[in-house]
Amino acid sequence: MLRRMTAKRWWQSAAACLLVLVMLGAADSSSRFGRLGHEMMCVCGCGQILLECNHVGCPDSDRMIGELRQQLASGSADTPILNWFSAKYGPTVLAAPIRGGFDNVAWITPLVVFLMATAGTGVLITMWRKRTAHQAPASATGTATDDSLRARIRRETEY
Repeated sequence: MLRRMTAKRWWQSAAACLLVLVMLGAADSSSRFGRLGHEMMCVCGCGQILLECNHVGCPDSDRMIGELRQQLASGSADTPILNWFSAKYGPTVLAAPIRGGFDNVAWITPLVVFLMATAGTGVLITMWRKRTAHQAPASATGTATDDSLRARIRRETEY
């Protein structure tokens, strides 16, 4: 009985894995089109993502969407398609730079600036704390010097 249940569970697990593999491959073409279309900008000047360009009479979005469909039909991988669009329309067609080469600067620079600003703030706070620690603490009881200083401040601030 136990052996029979184990074999049954094994076949159910195998069927579930096969179903998952089939379903992952089924949605590939439309999801790939959507993913690549959302990684590019419309070049008409509207500043919108290619697949979301919605102004009436856009002279470029229909042509670019057709070119994207042609590139996908040719069987090219994602990076060569994005490189083709970048070569044809310039690097501004990409919504985000492709990781590699000089474009790594666009990904690394914000992180480096943030880390440097955080470290600089920490150094500044440490310097402020050291400066206040070296100053003589004010007495809690009040001395003659404090009373004379208060009297002087009152005289100088009267109208």
